[in-house]
Amino acid sequence: MRKYTWAIIITIASLSFSVSAQVKTSAQEVATPELAQKREALKEAIVMNYLGIKNSLVKSDSLQAIKFAAEFASLLNQFKFKKLSLDEMNAATTTREEIKTLALAIAATKSINKQRSEMDKLSVKMWSVIERFKPEKTTLYKQVCPMTGTTWISDDKAIQNPYYPKNMLTCGEVKASI
Repeated sequence: MRKYTWAIIITIASLSFSVSAQVKTSAQEVATPELAQKREALKEAIVMNYLGIKNSLVKSDSLQAIKFAAEFASLLNQFKFKKLSLDEMNAATTTREEIKTLALAIAATKSINKQRSEMDKLSVKMWSVIERFKPEKTTLYKQVCPMTGTTWISDDKAIQNPYYPKNMLTCGEVKASI
């Protein structure tokens, strides 16, 4: 009986050592400059593809919007949220999935009007978590068309309305920046 007790104690001790070693390794990985650079590059790619969708809609180029939307959704799959509580993590993950679904809806149609409709919903959701995706040294602007209430995100204060570029290209205003 004593042998079994010692065997159990030794097994538990070795497991707890193994778990603490894994925790230390994970914490060390987060702090490496290489991983930080990789995460920053991913953020930049996510934002650039979102802006690619927006700019394609400004040009009324539905085929380019499809390409950017598909890449945007793919990049979102690679992004991992960091330093969040469990509730914040669940909310952010749900929002990311909603954004990905909207991006895939844009990628699934050649109809510029359907793409614009999905883009408005995508932009509202994206702004709600933008601080997680925004690359360092980048300023992003939440812009809104006051006539229609549609929202988009831009990296420039100048207004380029992706929803009505023929009639209301410069209709909009900056509502917030980050």
